[in-house]
Amino acid sequence: MRSRKKKGGSLLLKLSRHIRYAVKNPLTYLYIAIFLVMAVATIFVFKSETKTESGITTMFDSVWFTLVTVMAGYFDYCVQSVPGRLSALILLALGMVILSVITGKIASVFMDMQMKTDKGLRKLKKMKGHFVLCGWRQGFEKIIDTVLTTNPDITPDMVVLVNEAPGDDIEQLKNDIRFKELNYINGDFSDEQVLRRAQIETAERALVIADYSKKYSNLEIDSRTVLAVLTMKNLNPSVYISAELLDEKFANHVELAHCDEVILTQEYEYSLLATASSGMGYSNVIRTLISDDADTGILISDIPSSYVGKTYGEYNEHLRKNGYPGGILVGLLLNTGNFHQRRKDALREAHKNPDVKKVISNLKKVKSLKSNEPVLTPPENYVIQKNSKAILVKGKKIDMSEAE
Repeated sequence: MRSRKKKGGSLLLKLSRHIRYAVKNPLTYLYIAIFLVMAVATIFVFKSETKTESGITTMFDSVWFTLVTVMAGYFDYCVQSVPGRLSALILLALGMVILSVITGKIASVFMDMQMKTDKGLRKLKKMKGHFVLCGWRQGFEKIIDTVLTTNPDITPDMVVLVNEAPGDDIEQLKNDIRFKELNYINGDFSDEQVLRRAQIETAERALVIADYSKKYSNLEIDSRTVLAVLTMKNLNPSVYISAELLDEKFANHVELAHCDEVILTQEYEYSLLATASSGMGYSNVIRTLISDDADTGILISDIPSSYVGKTYGEYNEHLRKNGYPGGILVGLLLNTGNFHQRRKDALREAHKNPDVKKVISNLKKVKSLKSNEPVLTPPENYVIQKNSKAILVKGKKIDMSEAE
């Protein structure tokens, strides 16, 4: 009974608010004035035209004449009296004004929607399994192009950009036909509400790059990256996150937040420069291995379930007999997939074990695991564990006629 009273009271409160708003709104009085003009004109037409041969004999005819004149802009009946003709002209002019207002309002709504889309303020349609790309820097279009090339399963309409880049840069990016269908959210990607607008709860993967959209220091850039990873994992523990860091000291923070991959850009840059200084051509080899071609270079492939529990040597022999169709096997990638959920399951299983020593041993083992840990050329008797993938190297086909 009380709930019904509360609902009734809330409805009355909403109704009174709408009434107060309507009374204060100047457009309300304009609508009333338009209605009164139409009503008076209708009566004038009826009173004056029933005495002529115009065809208007009833009030319904007069109302029909008014509606057609205002909405369609032409006369369904040929009025003959002077009062009728004056009323018809007023109705015709009123119809033109109303049509102009409606057309302008519709155009304004569409322009507002387009403006919100361009500025990243419009609410996205419901998405699932999409890719969220956070951050901005010069040459950003190259990053997007590489992401789309190396991930054939991702189409532009599945990518959501989240950053605070200048509007001109975003507009220039969207003008490229390749990126026309990209989704864009304007805002701080470390903010929870902004990530919710990007529908991070239903995203499958996310990439956080060092953000240079504003004049941030390196410390601020890495701090915002760590905060973004923490927020994403809190909203969606199963999302696969790759994060770029400038300083290695923040790597431990994102790993504690269960970040799946950490990219230390400056460390890679320094290592590449150091290896190039040897004059042995390391940089050329590395460039070939990490090319943006999805079918060559270093490839990560699923291992058939029938080989889980078997040795690395047995799986390598299987690939050799089949002519290495996916590339040469060079190692294994351990602990892939939804690592966060698997860690929780392993901890739950460890607690169920009645053997205290085994519980402690399992807990230490689980806590020491690293997501996507590569093991290159392991021993032949190395046992392939569950959630492992194969690391393959595949080169481009060589035209032997050109080689000769």
